[in-house]
Amino acid sequence: MQALIDLMEQTQVLAAVIGLVILMMLEQAHPFFDFFKGSIKEKGKHLLVNMALGLTNALIISVFFVGAWLWASNWAYEHQFGLLNWLQLSGFPAWSHTVGAILLMDIWMYLWHVINHKIPFFWRFHRVHHADDKMDVTTASRFHTGEIIFSSVLRIGIILVIGLHLWELLLYETLMFAVVQFHHADLALSEKADKALRAIIVTPAMHKVHHSRWQPETDSNYSSLFSFWDRIGDTFRLHNPLKTLHIGLDEFDRDEDKKIMGLFTMPFRKGNPKQDKE
Repeated sequence: MQALIDLMEQTQVLAAVIGLVILMMLEQAHPFFDFFKGSIKEKGKHLLVNMALGLTNALIISVFFVGAWLWASNWAYEHQFGLLNWLQLSGFPAWSHTVGAILLMDIWMYLWHVINHKIPFFWRFHRVHHADDKMDVTTASRFHTGEIIFSSVLRIGIILVIGLHLWELLLYETLMFAVVQFHHADLALSEKADKALRAIIVTPAMHKVHHSRWQPETDSNYSSLFSFWDRIGDTFRLHNPLKTLHIGLDEFDRDEDKKIMGLFTMPFRKGNPKQDKE
């Protein structure tokens, strides 16, 4: 089992790197907003800041949380604890455990995203992600370390409640992050293609609305992997025409807010009360 987990961790990293490279190339060839037109230097600075935050978070997860997730997974398996283990004991087929794991983790991610928007304390950390006014594939890695720690601690309990195998978590995260990279990418996808894809997964047109500066749009489209949770939760929204949408947060447009130290201190600085949701 450990060999499988090691293999999946390596696959997860490789998939993320390949996704980043491919989507950056597609952004360059077919951009939607083309935020960095004529400025490779600015694009490079944006890449370095966002990836520095992403790599810091990946290191913290690897050092402090993967072991805890493995313990929770093993304990749930050994004690046949958790919803999916109970269902399997009731006669559900083995494959339903993995399908259920992916669906339940995605429901949790939807709910956790809503929590990050609705509770002011968590919004202070989550707004680091939303403050990126030049959203592209690297924004998928731009989350405050505090938010990652909160999420990782809560995930220990989620693994126990669901009865999740660690390899199922790694499989879900690999799939989910690939879609997250895709829907953050600054891609000029045709309306027909976007509409077809968003019947199942979150797409660039759908997620751009979530990064709007207008709060009713910011507080919509919370899904990470599958798009149908927003339809079920009545939080689905589109913006037409999409080119008129303004991305970012009004109170974090200063140069210091685009630097790595500015991102780390952002949760502890006061912004516009309306945007802060306080």
